[in-house]
Amino acid sequence: MRKLLLPALFLPVFALGTVVADPASDVATLASDVEAVELAFAASLAERDLERFESFLSEEAVFLGGGDTLRGKAAVAEAWAGFFEGAEAPFSWRPETVEILDSGQLALSTGPVFDPAGNRVMTFTSIWRQEEPGVWRIVFDRGNKYCE
Repeated sequence: MRKLLLPALFLPVFALGTVVADPASDVATLASDVEAVELAFAASLAERDLERFESFLSEEAVFLGGGDTLRGKAAVAEAWAGFFEGAEAPFSWRPETVEILDSGQLALSTGPVFDPAGNRVMTFTSIWRQEEPGVWRIVFDRGNKYCE
C-alpha cells in the first residue's frame, strides 16, 4: 500500500509543472501585443482617424512635452486634433523597444519619431496599461528631441 501511495502523492506536483505557463513566454507574447497596439496607435494618425486615436487613450492619460502637460483623454484628444487636419500626417512613429512588467499590467514602448520626409526628429516613450484583458491603453507619453 505504501509503495502505491508515494507515487500518487508526487503525481500532482509533476502535473503542475506541465500546466504552469512560462512567465518569459507570457511576457514575450504581451510585448508582441503591445507592439501591435503601438503600431495601430501610430496608424490612426497616418490614416487621419482621430476617433480611433482616442480609443487608445486611457481616461487618465498624461502627455508631456511641447509645453503644457496634458491630463486626461479629452485634453489629449483636443490638443492633438490639429495633427489630424490635412491630407498628410505631420509626423509618424514606430516602436523599437517594448518591455512588459512581469505582472503583465504595464508596458513601456519607445522608438523613433519621423518628419514627413522620413528624418528622425524625436524619440517617443509611452507607458501602456492593460485596463482589461487584452485591452491596452496609453497612460503616459513623452516625446524628446533626438540626439545622435
